[in-house]
Amino acid sequence: MAGLKELSAQLRSLQKQIPFATAQALTSVARKIQAAEKVAIQRKLENPTPFTVNSVGSQGARRDNLTAKVFVRDIAASYLEPFEFGGQHKLNSQALLNPKNIKLNKYGNLTRNKMAQLKAKPDVFIGEIDGVNGVWQRKKAKGRKGQKRRKRSANGTHQAVVKRNAPKLLIRFGNALPVKPVLGYTDRAGTMAANLMPRELSQAINAALASAK
Repeated sequence: MAGLKELSAQLRSLQKQIPFATAQALTSVARKIQAAEKVAIQRKLENPTPFTVNSVGSQGARRDNLTAKVFVRDIAASYLEPFEFGGQHKLNSQALLNPKNIKLNKYGNLTRNKMAQLKAKPDVFIGEIDGVNGVWQRKKAKGRKGQKRRKRSANGTHQAVVKRNAPKLLIRFGNALPVKPVLGYTDRAGTMAANLMPRELSQAINAALASAK
């Protein structure tokens, strides 16, 4: 009967460890999905920022709460949503900012304070020229080297003509553009969870059985 008592004790111990093993398995799966989703963002999007890549997070399960989560933080989720479900680019302003003749950061984006810096410059203005709405920079007027005023005509109105260059378009304003869904975030997470969970749970239970001996 001693053997029966030992087996009963082991079963009771195992029963206590099952929730812990399940939590471990769920957490392991969540961490692997998180890592895969980060890699997918880097591959599917053109030069995403570290902020975008690292917006994918995960929350592990506990023995008293057998739920693990993989999520995208709110700010990034708002502009990544069209890349998952389709729709239009999320605009941070009233128009899509299409940089033309302006320095961008290494991720191909305008720096955060660029618009404020441009607006503060006296030679920069926002407006429409020849049907193009955007941010423009005035160029200095150029005359011919050494050019002097011409003599006044009989009516006293003629002066030397000063050549003015057309303003340079720095940023063009446009409408939100349609986005092709390319991320596959939801499908990837579902497929990985279904494929990984049985193996992770089996390994966790085997570890629990070994520790119960």
